[in-house]
Amino acid sequence: MESINKSRSLRLRVIGSHDFKTNVRKALKLIKAAGYYDYLRRYIHCIKEIEGLTQLRVSEATIWANKYAVEDPVDAAGRFIQEACYMQMQLENQQSGSHEGIMELRSFEKRIEFLKKLKEKSRRREIKDACDKLIKMWHENLLIY
Repeated sequence: MESINKSRSLRLRVIGSHDFKTNVRKALKLIKAAGYYDYLRRYIHCIKEIEGLTQLRVSEATIWANKYAVEDPVDAAGRFIQEACYMQMQLENQQSGSHEGIMELRSFEKRIEFLKKLKEKSRRREIKDACDKLIKMWHENLLIY
């Protein structure tokens, strides 16, 4: 895994329309503010606009996202961190053999952790409120597990 991380470029590529790139940059700004940018960059090479369903392409270390997935920068930032966590576990899974359901649960927990940190570090009321709303929603979803 370490050799993979060393070969990663220092910049995270964003591929898509002007509006898509603008929205992704807003989410990345929040990720930087929360102190998670290096973490994201360590596991994700690229965020690419697509017309289909948003998903992590593990083989490419790329998040494929549609324009709707990046409209809300707080939610998009949380999704990106969740996908980075999942990618991290996929790389570690090659050695540990973690169960898929456990990896999903841990990636949701990482998303909540990120949202809590963003809420703590942000000075903007609308960001704090968006974090609260999403934390509540994701916490309720975790209760299903």
